[in-house]
Amino acid sequence: MTEYNRVYNFSAGPSMLPLPVLEKVKEDLLNYQGSGQSVMEMSHRSASFKKIIEEAEADLRDIMEIPDNYKVLFLQGGGTLQFSMIPLNLLRNSMKADYAITGTWAKKAYKEACKFGDINVIASSEEDTFTWVPKFGKDQVRPDADYVYITTNNTIYGTAYNYIPKIGDIPLVADMSSNILSEPVDVSKFGMIWAGAQKNIAPAGVTIVIVREDLIGFAGKDVPTYLDYKIHSENDSMYNTPPCFAIYVAGEVFKHIKATGGLVAMQKRNKEKADKLYDYIDSSTLYSCPVAKEDRSMMNVVFVTGNADLDKKFVAEAKGAGLVNLAGHRSIGGMRASIYNAMPMEGVEALIEFMKKFEEDNK
Repeated sequence: MTEYNRVYNFSAGPSMLPLPVLEKVKEDLLNYQGSGQSVMEMSHRSASFKKIIEEAEADLRDIMEIPDNYKVLFLQGGGTLQFSMIPLNLLRNSMKADYAITGTWAKKAYKEACKFGDINVIASSEEDTFTWVPKFGKDQVRPDADYVYITTNNTIYGTAYNYIPKIGDIPLVADMSSNILSEPVDVSKFGMIWAGAQKNIAPAGVTIVIVREDLIGFAGKDVPTYLDYKIHSENDSMYNTPPCFAIYVAGEVFKHIKATGGLVAMQKRNKEKADKLYDYIDSSTLYSCPVAKEDRSMMNVVFVTGNADLDKKFVAEAKGAGLVNLAGHRSIGGMRASIYNAMPMEGVEALIEFMKKFEEDNK
């Protein structure tokens, strides 16, 4: 990390990218593979970019073992736009959907969906400040719901689903923005998966949607053209100019994942990092993690000292030690170490060493 005077960046997003990918991007930046131009400059209709986006999709399909009856779309607008696009496209029969509320982003998605149909909260942990993930199954879901919506990893609160809800034939829609590609997932268990790229995949700007083909084509006639999944599916994600550079970086990240063992190896590395950090927190007399152990996130580790002023001191001194963006979300305070795929074990070890010193100095 010291070769480029880089810090360990624990930001929840935009977040770290793998150093080998950044080096490859740097190498390609001014002249992409002999084209004489940067990807930032080339036409999205060019043969060079067509190859970039096709390879990115093929590699993602390979990594995640995405079945052939699912479309992969590269869209814009971030998660906030998906909060609207999902109900506008998937509310198609009963105009009902059931949402599990496990954090701020799930709640935002629910509130947006309420504008378009009969939306019901089937599970929530809000009364306990989202420190755990509720269990639910088919019995809690309305039998005529058009879909069920979950957020698999809750960035702000440091929780994650440790199970896939069994809801029968009703499509399960999952926001995987902050844990996609961190471990293997059975795509066939979901009607749709979507993820903003800025955690584990690429710079902000592209949102990936993986949607089963039989769920496409139900947007109402009044739905704006850009908000119809069918339009993007029929035009191979290039109905209009896509976020070319972010898609290119995403493709390089996919290649890097394939070259370093795929998602099984990635899960092993992520679990080792998270276990090491949680083990230290649990053994500490200064720090504590408020999250139920069985629901702890591998990606976002939240912890507190129990003293708001001491928390602020920790964040400031950590920054001075080259450990940046450790402040918890402004809504809950404390600390949060986001240890996404690109965070090396050395970064986690450096954080633990700093935490030990800070604990000793602030007894």
